[in-house]
This record gives sequence, structure tokens and C-alpha cells, in this order.
Amino acid sequence: MTEDTELCYRALVSRDRRFDGRFFTGVRTTGIYCRPICPARTPRRENVEFYPCAAAAEAAGYRPCLRCRPDSAPGTPEWNGTSATVSRGLRLIQQGELDERGVSGLAARLGIGERHLSRLFEEHLGAAPVVVAQTRRAHFARKLIEETDLPMADIAFASGFGSIRRFNALVRDRFGYPPTELRGRWATRRDRASRASRNLGDGTLTLRLPYRPPLDWEGALAFLAKRTIPGVERVGDGAYERTFELEGHSATASADRATGTFRVIHAEAESCLLLSVSPIPARAVLSVVETVRHLFDLHADPMVVSRHFANDTVLGPLVSSTPGLRLPGSWDGFELAIRAILGQQITVRAATTIAGRLVDRMGRPVVTGDSSLSRLFPSAAEVAAGDLSGLGIPGSRIRALRALAEEVAEGRLTLDPAADPAETRAKLLALPGIGPWTVEYIMMRALRDPNAFPAGDIVLRKALSGSDRALSERQLLSRAEPWRPWRAYAVLHLWRASGTGRTVGPVSATPSASVRSTTKTRRRKTGTNGTERKSHAQRTR
Repeated sequence: MTEDTELCYRALVSRDRRFDGRFFTGVRTTGIYCRPICPARTPRRENVEFYPCAAAAEAAGYRPCLRCRPDSAPGTPEWNGTSATVSRGLRLIQQGELDERGVSGLAARLGIGERHLSRLFEEHLGAAPVVVAQTRRAHFARKLIEETDLPMADIAFASGFGSIRRFNALVRDRFGYPPTELRGRWATRRDRASRASRNLGDGTLTLRLPYRPPLDWEGALAFLAKRTIPGVERVGDGAYERTFELEGHSATASADRATGTFRVIHAEAESCLLLSVSPIPARAVLSVVETVRHLFDLHADPMVVSRHFANDTVLGPLVSSTPGLRLPGSWDGFELAIRAILGQQITVRAATTIAGRLVDRMGRPVVTGDSSLSRLFPSAAEVAAGDLSGLGIPGSRIRALRALAEEVAEGRLTLDPAADPAETRAKLLALPGIGPWTVEYIMMRALRDPNAFPAGDIVLRKALSGSDRALSERQLLSRAEPWRPWRAYAVLHLWRASGTGRTVGPVSATPSASVRSTTKTRRRKTGTNGTERKSHAQRTR
């Protein structure tokens, strides 16, 4: 358990919502484990023990509380107190890797042995990978049982179970009741009314996605609104909407594709987002939910980030004014990388226009009943084989787009949160037309690396200089060293402050003559492979 146990107990006594999902409380006298906000009578200190995740509590023999519903807690922060390997393992489990390939396949994907993988999970999470995966399936199943009117067979497949028999057995084992009795016995009248109102007659499914408050929803929408791809995405009326396609979304799924649309709005009073998904195969639901969680950074713990920056002279005030700022992710890593390349050396608006042209030319049409959401973003294979001329971009950028698409289409490059960061950085930098700034931007948003840092970003270098003379990359990296492992959040805060005209510098002395000379030399150079200039970061951040 990474948290101080006395701190955990104080949070339990006060029912502090900021700790919801950061730990779970096992009550020895009842054999039940609860969230810190459980409304039940607070147990005595000597009767409780604390666990970093629900899987660890269940591995210790506790059953989830049917009152506070641990399955409804925000996800355990993936990198809070865990190793990088365990963080990647958790993300792969969320993507169904263990269901499809087993523990040996999961270990191979992480580049370690099975025994070492099990030791790491036990050390950092208190539960084996298989238990973590089972808990994930069981809790998502309970969510669907209590929040929807889906048939039990659909819920079983949507939760990643290979058979209804296994689904029934695991739900009974974890919650003490079979699925049908769980829905009928514990769904209150209010729950049933709410469930009926959230699941419309046209087959649209609406689910709650909880988060740890605060959440800067308006800031997240503003960031995404500037970058929406015409025909694919839309931001308006307090909502984010887009088309999507999933392929190979679960271990047991067939080769058919799941195509649809989703809409996300903010339910601040419930500390959750409401995700509405058009009718899709049941097996694809869990993938959509997990991807949207990453898109809006719902696994983050803003309290941890705020504490880390609290004493920083520059970031402390910024975090205090916007404590709920999140790191916007992406629906698809390839899509995000294409968007980043298109934006090199041009404005955000111009890049959006060109992305729209690409979608018009290569994106397959999809029937949604809404003319503004009418196309899918083209796949890597479609971009690799398509005609990229006439889009309004130079030949060097066309070569960069095609090289990226070919690597992704052939499976040599993976751009998702479970990819190895060091390996992905090296592969991206080896491609023509992709330099360090673009790589770090992709790492921030596609791979969800909280420590990614585009040191060449001219906006950051100027914002922290306090003058017209920008800091050198070396100075910026030195200044950002105390921000680890949350440098990507620092970047978002500084970009936002600069966009509003807020002064955040100076933070360092005037560069020495030798440093100024080095800086001038770097300004004359282009980025990796001679195509990406650092100055484009100011336009595409």
C-alpha cells in the first residue's frame, strides 16, 4: 500500500472524495471492502486494512460493498506508486491483451518473464495480473448490470467473458449473487428510473465515467475544439462528439468492425462524464469506455499533481487557478500523429483545414443521421496507399505521412498508451520529417506519457524567460527537472497561461555568452531529417 495508513483512515473517517479510487478499505469483521466515501458506519481502526486497488482487496478475500459500489470508483491512477512496467501492463490489460494472449503473452509484450511480471504486480498492486483482469471484467459487468437494461448475454460479452457460464460464476463469486438477482435485488427505484432515462429506445447506451474532482471540463473542450477534424469530430453545447471505428477490440471478437458515434457531456454534480454510444456490438463497449477514459484523462489524480507543483514559483499559481486541468489524450494514436505532422510550421486552423481535406478524400462515409459527423478518419493502410497530392502540404510532409502510415499499417509501430515509450520515441525519430517536438507531442497525447516534454517548444522557452529572448533548450530542461514525473501537465498549464496572455516568467538569469552562442547555432538548424523547425511548436501546440 503506497499511501500512509493513518492518512487513509483519516480520509475514510471524513469521507474525503479526493481519495476516492486511490485506495480501498477492507473491513475484517464483515469481509467487505469499500471506497473511502462509503456512507456505511465507519469501522474501528483496528478492524480495517487498506489496499491500493480493488483487485488487491479481492485477492485478499474481501467482497465488494454493495452499497458504495467499488466498481463505480474512478480508476486507480496507473502510474501512482507503480513501476513503468506495471503501468504499461495495466494499460495492456485494459486493452484485453491478457484475455487474448494470457500471462505469457502479456509478459512477452512487456519484454519480461512471467515470474518477474507476477512479482511486479504483487509488489505494486498486491494482486496477480489474472486477478486484476478478472476484477476489471467483473466490475464492468456489474456496471452494465446496474446502469443498463442490456440482456445478460450481451453484458457477458461486452465485459470480455468468453462464455455466459464463466460470467455467471465470476459475478456470483465476487458479489455474492447471480447477475439477474444482483440487478433485481440491488437496483433501487431511483436507479431503475435513472437507468431507463439513460438508455434510449433507439439502442443508444449511456454510461457514467467517474473521475476525481476537480475537472476543468470547459478547458478540455476548448483545447479539443481548436483541433476538431471536420466530418469526424464536433465540440458544441458543452459536449464532445465523434465518429469511430474499432477493429480487433477484444480477444473473442470476430474480424468484423464496430462503427458508430459517441457523445460525452459533463455531469459535475455526480463527478462523472456521461458517455452516450450509438448501437454497436456488445464486445466493443468496453474498448470505447476505456478509450474515452484515456481521451479525457479520467485516470489522473489532480490532487497528486497539484501537490507536486504547489511550491513551484511558476506552476504553483497556475495550478491553483486551474486545479482540474487534464492532459487531453486521443481517440487513436495514428490519427493524432497524422494531425501533428500536418500541423508542422502552420497554424492550428490551417492544420485543421488540411486534416478535413484528408478525411474528405480518404475517409469512408458513415451514416449517423448528422451531416456534420459523416466520415471516419482513414486507417493507416488507407493513408499509405492513398493519393496525398493536392492537399496543400509540401512533398517532404507527404513523405513523412506516408512513412508513418506504412510503419503503422505493417505493425512495426504502435501508437497507443500501452506502447513502450523509449522504443516508440526511437522509431518515430527514425522516420523522415519527424523531429523531437512532434515526437514529444505524440508521446503526451497518444501514449499518455505524463513526463513527455517538448524542450524545443518556443512558447515554453519564451514564457519562462520573462523577456523577448527565449531560454535555451538546456536552460528549459534544467528548469523543468523538478517537474518530473508530471512535466506534460506543466506543459499544458504553461501553454494555457501563454494563450491567455498571462505572464509566468522570469524564472532564470540571463543566459551566459556561451549559452547564447549555442542557442543561436540551434536556431539556424532544422529539426530531425531537416524538415521540422522548432518554431512550428508555437503554431501547433
